[in-house]
Amino acid sequence: MNIRAWLSKRSSRRRDRKYKPLNDDFDNAVAALAEGDIALDCGANLGLFTLRLAESGATVHAFEPNPHAYRKLAEVTAAHPNVILHQAAVTTKPGDVKLYLHKYADDDPEYWSTGSSLLAEKSNVREDHAVTVQGVHLSAFIKDLGQPVKLLKMDIEGAEIGVLNQLLDEGLHDVIEQAFVEVHDRRIKSLAKPTRELRERLQSLGASQFRLDWR
Repeated sequence: MNIRAWLSKRSSRRRDRKYKPLNDDFDNAVAALAEGDIALDCGANLGLFTLRLAESGATVHAFEPNPHAYRKLAEVTAAHPNVILHQAAVTTKPGDVKLYLHKYADDDPEYWSTGSSLLAEKSNVREDHAVTVQGVHLSAFIKDLGQPVKLLKMDIEGAEIGVLNQLLDEGLHDVIEQAFVEVHDRRIKSLAKPTRELRERLQSLGASQFRLDWR
């Protein structure tokens, strides 16, 4: 089994009929990437989507804070010099943060790495089981790139609302061509109102390139 097939088998993401149109849009966005473009994979986990982005020839910055997932990510992307790895969580300010691990992480820390979160109230993590990880200030990082972001993929288990609002605060949505974001208001009830308000804000700004229903 090749790396892509192995990662696909391990992935918990649902590619069913309900999400097929949006997934098709994501596939088309990946296909449009080329050498010289910038793609950001925030919440890269084991590297399934990082590999797809990398195969385009674009420069891919992949962020993954979970140490078990990061080890596998480094392994599967080793043959792609256009992938730049960051063992870090994307955040609204620099500095160390706590990453809460999935409640089943002790059983298989690599497999259950997909559920780890910066939010202790997420229903499938343990508040008493956390590791300290580096946080990268995403707004500052994008500013420092000095060029537009062709594609942003974000799956950061509940922390996306604060990060995205800060991007909007600083006008950085204008330098992001397409963004595919998984939101987590279904699993974190406290995010229901902030997520709804973010959708409304994106609509008022005309930032239709931000898609919040990606799975």
